[in-house]
Amino acid sequence: MVNHSFPVDFLLLGFSEHPGLERILFMVVSISYLLTLVGNTLIILLSMLDPRLHSPMYFFLSNLSFLDLCFTTSCVPQMLVHLWGPRKTISFLGCSVQLFIFLFLGTTECVLLTVMAFDRYVAVCQPLHYATIIHPRLCWQLAAMAWVMGLVQSVVQTPPTLRLPFCPHRQIDDFACEVPSLIQLSCGDTTYNEIQLAVSSFIFLVMPLTLILISYGSIAWAVLRINSAIAWRKALGTCSSHLIVITLFYSLVIAVYLQPKNPYAQKRGKFFGLFYAVGTPLLNPLIYSLRNKEVKGALRRLLGKDKDSREN
Repeated sequence: MVNHSFPVDFLLLGFSEHPGLERILFMVVSISYLLTLVGNTLIILLSMLDPRLHSPMYFFLSNLSFLDLCFTTSCVPQMLVHLWGPRKTISFLGCSVQLFIFLFLGTTECVLLTVMAFDRYVAVCQPLHYATIIHPRLCWQLAAMAWVMGLVQSVVQTPPTLRLPFCPHRQIDDFACEVPSLIQLSCGDTTYNEIQLAVSSFIFLVMPLTLILISYGSIAWAVLRINSAIAWRKALGTCSSHLIVITLFYSLVIAVYLQPKNPYAQKRGKFFGLFYAVGTPLLNPLIYSLRNKEVKGALRRLLGKDKDSREN
């Protein structure tokens, strides 16, 4: 039997087969969420308040931090409710909104990371022309492009996914409403949706990753031509944080959205999806702050502002 009408709600199974694990995850996710809120808000404030961080790199980084705040807030509070108590349901409207936000922000992040790679390419390979090429107007245009592309992708893919004929049990073997899980829940023909998912994955995952690899390949080639240890250290200092974030992001997204169809991969994908939703927004500000002297310096100036003014 197939339910062709809109279901009243869905049942998010999550990790309900492991009640003991749910309690542990509740504590871990709660702490991670609080640290995510603090870390990303701090990055945004530092980028706004410290004049030394008024540069394209930190403009894009503040966009990334705002995106991470929105993304994690769209799923973590509901996740905590499900981990703590017996209630595991989500309304059709709630699932629709969550799916729309996931697609919107996930796509935006793919494009934004590509834009940040282009920014690093110009900074290393065209340092004398950096201010001319990456000017404030272009920064706003590139950021707007990332957000608009994410919005368009979500508007295109969300309705066909929600129109699928879902099975009457309405059990989603995941902790959130995502495209692969909803396709798996369908009892009808999902060929169109699977093709759409494959095409969108190629456009917004494979193509951006290819452009990022080309950017960093060009950076490596430019540094190799100089053949200088100082140039290597400078390039590594400029690009290392972004490289770590890209590696983490794409590894998790590929594990979630391009996994094979078998029960083991599905269970493993839930853990990858959990880390993608909770861990990535937490680690991004840590990676950029711990490996970045400018951010650490801005934080010291912010915390020691009164002391510095008295000494001067």
